[in-house]
Amino acid sequence: MLMIIADVTFYPVGRGESAGDTIRRAVEAMEKSGARCYPNSMATVLEANTLDEIFNAIKAGESEIMKSGFRRVETIIKIDHRTDKDNSVKHKLDRIGVSN
Repeated sequence: MLMIIADVTFYPVGRGESAGDTIRRAVEAMEKSGARCYPNSMATVLEANTLDEIFNAIKAGESEIMKSGFRRVETIIKIDHRTDKDNSVKHKLDRIGVSN
């Protein structure tokens, strides 16, 4: 299955130390956008068919953070976009012997 995989990390700035609830709502917003989300302790991995779907999910996440009262969010994105081989999260995890 040819998919685009992205790793996104949000750093909300300017409203105290803890942003866990806000990040949870950002992940929920990204899931509602249609991208498959695999949150982990440091970032969220997204999987979608197109770059537009990836960026729409990221925009939804950022929007949710801003609605939560943060006045600034720094976003780090890495994208793995290949068209020659299977590029799904499941395939990558299977290749290293990890199940999700």
